[in-house]
Amino acid sequence: RTHARTHGHTYTHQHARTHARIFPDPIPPTPIMAAHPSMAHYCFDLLHGQLTKTPPPPAPATVAEGGSFPLFVTWNKLHASSGEYHLRGCIGTFSARRLQAGLSEFALTSALRDSRFDPIQHHELPSLKCSVSLLTDFEDGRDFLDWEVGRHGIWIEFLSDAGEPRTATYLPEVAPEQRWGKKQAIDSLLRKGKFRGAITDKVRKSIKLTRYQTSKVHVTFHDWQSHRKGPA
Repeated sequence: RTHARTHGHTYTHQHARTHARIFPDPIPPTPIMAAHPSMAHYCFDLLHGQLTKTPPPPAPATVAEGGSFPLFVTWNKLHASSGEYHLRGCIGTFSARRLQAGLSEFALTSALRDSRFDPIQHHELPSLKCSVSLLTDFEDGRDFLDWEVGRHGIWIEFLSDAGEPRTATYLPEVAPEQRWGKKQAIDSLLRKGKFRGAITDKVRKSIKLTRYQTSKVHVTFHDWQSHRKGPA
C-alpha cells in the first residue's frame, strides 16, 4: 500500500511481500553520498520525541545539509526468544527528497503508520534497530536477469493479467535474506505485484527491470542512547 502524504511515489517495503504500485515518473539522477549513522540517530530522535511528546534535538549537519535522495527507513525489533531482528515497519520513496524532509516523514510513517503493523509503542524502543537506505546508481537492466543478488535492488515494470501496468521492488538485502536466486526473486515480485497468471519465460522476458544500489546504515537503540549521552 502507498502511505501517501508525499509528493513522490511512496512504497511499503515488505521483505518478502512488496506491494506493487504504478510508477510513471522517471527516476531523477542521484548524487553519490554514503549513509551515515547520524541519519539513523535522527530517526530515533524523531520517534523518541513523538512517543514521549518532547521536541527532538535539531537535525545534525549531515542531515540538515544533505542532498536529495530516494530513500527508505526500516525499523526492526529484536525478539528475545530467537535473538533475531524482525521487521517492524518500512516505508520509503523512489522520488528524490531532501534528506531532512524525507527522514522526518518516513521515520515516523514507517514506525507509526505502516498498515501491516500496529504503531510502535514507547516500551518497544529499547528493542529497536533503525536502518536508513539511500538509493543510488539506478541503471536499466538488459533483461530480467541483468542484476546481482546481494548487490542490486530491483524494480520491475510489467503488465497484469488484465493488461494494467504494475511495478514491484525489493531492496538489495531481500534476495539473500530469503536465499533466492534471480529467477525466484523475479517470480516472487510478480506474485506480490498481483500477477495471477502462469509465470512463463515469455512473461519474465516482458519485464522492464531497473537495478539500483543502496548505501545503508544500521543503528540500535543502545547505539543511539550512547551517542546521545556522549563520551563517558
